[in-house]
Amino acid sequence: MLSSILFSLACIVPGIVGQTVRLAGDSTMAQGGGGSGTDGWGQYLGQYLNIPVVNNAIAGRSARSYTDEGRFTSLISAAQRGDFVVIEFGHNDGTASPDNGRQDAVGDGYDTTATVTTSTGAQVVIHTFPFYIQNAVTALQAKGAIPIVSSQTPDNIWSGNVIGAGNRFVGYAQTAASRTGATYIDHYDYVAQAYDVLGQTTVNTYYPIDHTHTSTTGANVVAQAFVRGLLCSNSALKSHVNSAGQAVPNGCL
Repeated sequence: MLSSILFSLACIVPGIVGQTVRLAGDSTMAQGGGGSGTDGWGQYLGQYLNIPVVNNAIAGRSARSYTDEGRFTSLISAAQRGDFVVIEFGHNDGTASPDNGRQDAVGDGYDTTATVTTSTGAQVVIHTFPFYIQNAVTALQAKGAIPIVSSQTPDNIWSGNVIGAGNRFVGYAQTAASRTGATYIDHYDYVAQAYDVLGQTTVNTYYPIDHTHTSTTGANVVAQAFVRGLLCSNSALKSHVNSAGQAVPNGCL
């Protein structure tokens, strides 16, 4: 009887039964984080949801290198109709000379490009952060998946008693989401809110090796901040937040 009911529900609402959350990002999200006892927040998201999480984040990647290495292509191929895909980059996307294979063209124009020089002297044409994110989002939408664009997490850098304001990639993420109709989670500000409440002395203990990569405790705080942002959003994923997720601290921004 139960199997018949589930089959009927799948026919009525295709794509709902068997949904998965897939994550695309860098070391701040990835398993193992930046090494040396750190971990990414994506490893802790699953305990706050009632559907499984697949963490496809890879340390050291940017929106550009995740694209160029075919990782978005693989993720898009694996995604099923109704799957949620959280995309969060920015920490590795800044300018570099010579080209490091990760930097994006400066600006938020979809058609903006730049020509950069590699360490071997080769010339490479690169695109902007929104270009790479928007292409991934629209490809996922075409498959019936549900992309969520999340801004990067803050570094442990304070301005007085509060975390400093986000960099340009926070704004670029919001722009890419707006252009594609994807849900935007201001993960930066939700983490900043949590850190401001906890205070710098406590937050300093979350960063054992540098100002970017969190300990396991810190990664869980960052995951909770994402869930809080999710609960305050219009995303259908918030209907899959379990009782533990409903209890995460702080409120809507």
